[in-house]
Amino acid sequence: MTDSYLGFANSPLGSRIASALGLPQPLPLERYKAGQPVVKGGVLVGGGSNPQLLVQLAAAFKAMGAQTVSHKHVPQWMGVANQAGLMTGRWGTDGKPGEKVKALVFDATGMEDSSQSDAIYNFFHDAARSVLPCGRVIVLGRPPEGCKTPRQATIQRALEGLTRALAKELKRAIAVQLVYVAEGAEDQLESTLRFLLSPRSAYVSAQVVRVGLPVGPVCAAIDWNQPLAGKKILVTGASRGIGASIAEVMARDGAQVICLDVPQAQEGLDEIAMKLGAKSLALDIGSTQAPQALVDAALADGGWDVVVHNAGITRDKTIANMKDHLWQAVVNVNLSTQERINDALVKAGALKAGARIVCVSSISGIAGNLGQTNYALSKAGVIGMVQSMAPVLAEKGITINAVAPGFIETQMTAAVPFAIREAGRRMNSMGQGGQPLDVAETIAWFASPASSGLTGNVVRVCGQSLIGA
Repeated sequence: MTDSYLGFANSPLGSRIASALGLPQPLPLERYKAGQPVVKGGVLVGGGSNPQLLVQLAAAFKAMGAQTVSHKHVPQWMGVANQAGLMTGRWGTDGKPGEKVKALVFDATGMEDSSQSDAIYNFFHDAARSVLPCGRVIVLGRPPEGCKTPRQATIQRALEGLTRALAKELKRAIAVQLVYVAEGAEDQLESTLRFLLSPRSAYVSAQVVRVGLPVGPVCAAIDWNQPLAGKKILVTGASRGIGASIAEVMARDGAQVICLDVPQAQEGLDEIAMKLGAKSLALDIGSTQAPQALVDAALADGGWDVVVHNAGITRDKTIANMKDHLWQAVVNVNLSTQERINDALVKAGALKAGARIVCVSSISGIAGNLGQTNYALSKAGVIGMVQSMAPVLAEKGITINAVAPGFIETQMTAAVPFAIREAGRRMNSMGQGGQPLDVAETIAWFASPASSGLTGNVVRVCGQSLIGA
């Protein structure tokens, strides 16, 4: 659905009216187009005491073809970058800011005490006004739960407050993220950097991502233009909306897609499958026969590399007015079915080595929603499943992650009453709704063979929604 206000607020007349009345003026988000560079513009590198990821950053920026400059408090970047064959330079002279940049990357991994936080202030005080619209900010830290001392854990945990506040301050469609990198997992960072620095992450902001030791086979080499080439990927609920967009992005990135939806959606399912050169599979995943049917289909394909649990339903009523069958249907389709399917596929060996499971949760599962006790329970359950199953599946070389969409422009949200729809669009740091593409791009990042260091993550695709923030 078209956001008419977004167009109005960015027209010459509309911009003047919105400014005069103090109305929101959201910027159109930059989204990925095939073949474009990861980041279009310079990257300013900063760091706290003893930054530990400069070598890995230099290698990643070199691979991306990114242009970098360094903040005065990280003089060692020049030598590290030059050793990696990366052209770089100093940012700012005589106490004055340097040129505008597209991204800020701050390495806080070496910070061990809150008394060292001045480095954070100095960097962002100098650079906050120098980020271009639709820019990116990434802070890198160490997982607090893995820190050696309480003081180190304290300052590392404090980074979460920093990034969430920055995401609200910088505005102008600038996204801010915190990435915790476990010790020993430094070489697993590139996939996450590429996603978070690029337009693929347009509607992802104020998120905390944990990069850990690789699960399953490590990807030796990857074609970043076709990262899913040759992978066989099941996408449920694929006949329309977010599911169709997921299937399209997977196919764009080289995958062989199996599009699944209920038999009642056969026409739309066949249409999207034909468009993508994919297979269609009409199946009610809520049925008791579904897990075995999927095992049989996967084994007939020689095994699947990725399963995307996107299918879901809503049956909204306050719990006092809800019939028991509405409760049971939502919990079954949105949660219990995913558990049964995962168990069956894993037990049968129907997932290949290094497989990925990606689940679709919802902001409703984080913040709750009036009239959605059944839906909120099921989507919070998806988060619980991802976090509890991550270590279990890791032993089998399988990762599991989830996305939690906020307000996404779909047929479902188009039917929401006008006032509620507008509130959903504006009550986030981006000041607009997301697109199904935004959810799909995030899932593709989790699905990538280069993302073996990502498991147990739940990333909101919500533009930093103020609901549940």
